[in-house]
Amino acid sequence: MEKPDFEKMNGLVPAIVQDSKSSEVLMMGFMDEEAFKKTLESGKATFWSRSRKRLWTKGETSGNFLLVESVYIDCDKDAILLKAVPKGPTCHTGNRSCFFKRLK
Repeated sequence: MEKPDFEKMNGLVPAIVQDSKSSEVLMMGFMDEEAFKKTLESGKATFWSRSRKRLWTKGETSGNFLLVESVYIDCDKDAILLKAVPKGPTCHTGNRSCFFKRLK
């Protein structure tokens, strides 16, 4: 199985989460190799928190998990796309998506 190239960006790779039914972009986080493996094993989107300096599974405190249905990497192997079913709002503000602030 192919996997992301975690060496390119000092161990972290951006991971975009998209709703598997509507294709709406829900959030973007960073994964290290351990978060990537945990996501594949558990079926729940797991990231590396740059502020907390630890792994965190989306929904671990709120219950609003992202249940991963499929995982893709881009052609350069330096970005991940997760297609997931959200179990509640994705954003910590209570919004469905973290991308709700339109700039233009």
